[in-house]
Amino acid sequence: MTQKTEIARTLDCVGLFCPQPLFQTREAMEEIEVGQILEVLADDPASDGDLSAFVKHAGHELVSVEKDGEEFRFLIRRLR
Repeated sequence: MTQKTEIARTLDCVGLFCPQPLFQTREAMEEIEVGQILEVLADDPASDGDLSAFVKHAGHELVSVEKDGEEFRFLIRRLR
């Protein structure tokens, strides 16, 4: 069974550098409901490792990570 990837909220962190994308993602995750997906856009090279580690540590699901040029697009499902 495939879960929908409807995005509940988009967080634009393009132009922000560590640790701002991580802090803003953590705050935004608390503002969406369990089961909803947060889309995060970022161009900080450190955001790939930072956000992947945060998602694992916080117990959420990293639905996908895409890279287009210098910009990352993360889809994160809140699990708790």
